[in-house]
Amino acid sequence: MAIRPIITLPDPRLRLVSEPVATFDGELQLLLDDMLETMYEAPGVGLAAIQIAVPKRIVVADATRGDEPKNPMFFINPEIVWASEELFVYQEGCLSVPDYFEDVQRPARVRVRYLDRMGATQEIEADGLLATVLQHEIDHLEGGLFIDHLSRLKRERVVKKFAKAAARAAPVAPVADKVEA
Repeated sequence: MAIRPIITLPDPRLRLVSEPVATFDGELQLLLDDMLETMYEAPGVGLAAIQIAVPKRIVVADATRGDEPKNPMFFINPEIVWASEELFVYQEGCLSVPDYFEDVQRPARVRVRYLDRMGATQEIEADGLLATVLQHEIDHLEGGLFIDHLSRLKRERVVKKFAKAAARAAPVAPVADKVEA
């Protein structure tokens, strides 16, 4: 297992739509383990494969808190098949939008159909934090970010802030001296 680098805003790969997983092999198992280790190290409660620059429809999650025993979950090709009309507001953050948190309103409960790490079809009904995590991570698979649920003004401010930070962090090419003949 290895910790992989997490890509951050404004990296355009975060806006890619991820491709379905078709092959369940050792490479996939290694990717799932790396994603889990990366998520725990960050630390986070969910991670989509695109966040480590792998455009595959894969999510790992663990919505346990504090001293609760870890409960790693793997969702391959997940899709929301039902969402409640009741809404829930949770202050979300994202490993790809570091150190920024904002209230986001989403359905309070969802039912998600997915393949487990062995390729078997599963379904889970989630509420509370796990429902929020699943919706957040499935958004990533469609090229979405939690900031897309904010007002246009807030979203533009966040994008501008991260674009400026990326520009400041980019290496500057040395300016060549003019040579006159």
